[in-house]
Amino acid sequence: MQLVVARVGRAHGIKGEVTVEVRTDEPELRLAPGAVLATDPAATGPLTIETGRVHSGRLLLRFAGVTDRTGAEALRNTLLIADVDPEELPEGEDEYYDHQLMDLDVVTEDGVEVGRITEISHLPSQDLFIVERPDGTEVMIPFVEEIVAEIDLEEQRAVITPPPGLIDDRAEIASSREAGGAEPERDEPGDEQGKPGDEQGKPGDDA
Repeated sequence: MQLVVARVGRAHGIKGEVTVEVRTDEPELRLAPGAVLATDPAATGPLTIETGRVHSGRLLLRFAGVTDRTGAEALRNTLLIADVDPEELPEGEDEYYDHQLMDLDVVTEDGVEVGRITEISHLPSQDLFIVERPDGTEVMIPFVEEIVAEIDLEEQRAVITPPPGLIDDRAEIASSREAGGAEPERDEPGDEQGKPGDEQGKPGDDA
C-alpha cells in the first residue's frame, strides 16, 4: 500500500536542502536517510533521502543527486510516497494510520448513527474527522480522547461522546423554537475547532 508521508516545501539554502511538510507520525522511520520514496508527480522520482535534520522546528531533507537550490526548488510541492504493508500497525498504543480510519462508521455511545469518515484533517493543534452524515452534510469531529471514546477496527466503527452542539446544534435550535421561546442570540461562528495526513495516527498521512 502506498501512503503519502510528506510534501516538499521550499528550498533551504544553496546546497539542495528542502523543507518538508511531514504527514507521518513516524518520520524517523519513513523519512530516514537511505529511504527510497516514490513521488507524485511520478516523473520526479523515485527520490532517495541522503540527509535529514531539524532546523527551527522544520524537517530539512536532501535527496541524492540534488545538489543546488535550483534542483531543490524544482521539487517544490512534490508528494513523497512510501510503500507500507497494509497489515502494519503503528508502534504506539491507540495510534492509527489514516487508511485504517477512513470509511469507519461513526456512532454515539447509545448507538445513534452519525455518519462515515470520509477525510482526516491534520491541523497543528489536533486532528479532525470529516464525517459525511446520511443527509449528505458534513460534520467535523475532533480526534481527541474526550470525544472519540473507541476505535473498533474489527467492527469498522468509531464510537463518540459528542459534547452538546457538536453534532446536534440544528436540533437544539428547533427545540427552542418549538418551546415557544425566541431563538437564543448566538455568537458569530468562531474558530474553536482545531489527530487522523495522510499516514498519521492518533491524535494525527502514512504510517
